[in-house]
Amino acid sequence: MHKSIAEKIKNNLQYVGLLLAAVLVGIDQLTKWLVVSNMKLQDSIHIIKIGDTEVLNFSYYLNSGAAFSKFEGKTTMLVVVTSLVIAALILLLVLKKIKRTPYIVAASLIIGGGIGNLIDRLFNNGLVVDFIDFRIINFAIFNFADICAVCGAALLFIMVVVDEVRDNKKKRLEKAADNAESGNAAENTAENAENGNVAENETEKSDDGND
Repeated sequence: MHKSIAEKIKNNLQYVGLLLAAVLVGIDQLTKWLVVSNMKLQDSIHIIKIGDTEVLNFSYYLNSGAAFSKFEGKTTMLVVVTSLVIAALILLLVLKKIKRTPYIVAASLIIGGGIGNLIDRLFNNGLVVDFIDFRIINFAIFNFADICAVCGAALLFIMVVVDEVRDNKKKRLEKAADNAESGNAAENTAENAENGNVAENETEKSDDGND
């Protein structure tokens, strides 16, 4: 029975990926709700502080752009592009076109992060709730959905590069093997021809001796 369940999960990892995306959306919306419910706009709470240096704060800001405040003011474009990407990835998962686990995880992260911020844009006047504020570096304030989307995109990029390198290496090895096989075949042909010539010469010598 356990084996049967494990096999079912293995054969339906794409749906597990969609479930993971839904969980990520839930976490994102919960964290944003907690921030909006307990903080005023532009309020900041110290989370990690070393001496006088603020390392991590929760700072409530609204962002009209994409992850890490990119493309601010381009709400319509972001909604359209995000929707298309999400729809395409969901379709690929449902049709089981994405088969390998790392790609499924990457797609889940991108879908979860995309939907999390898309909900904000559609129901919050095009504005996304950001609150994770790393003060130790001069960096944009972001949220959980941004982390998911960026990690998913990074994982996808890494997997594509790794697969490309692996495929190129495999092709080189196959080519080397083919060349070696061709060389061995040519060498065997030459050796057989040489052996044939030797045998022919020996036969001729034997005939001359008999005469």
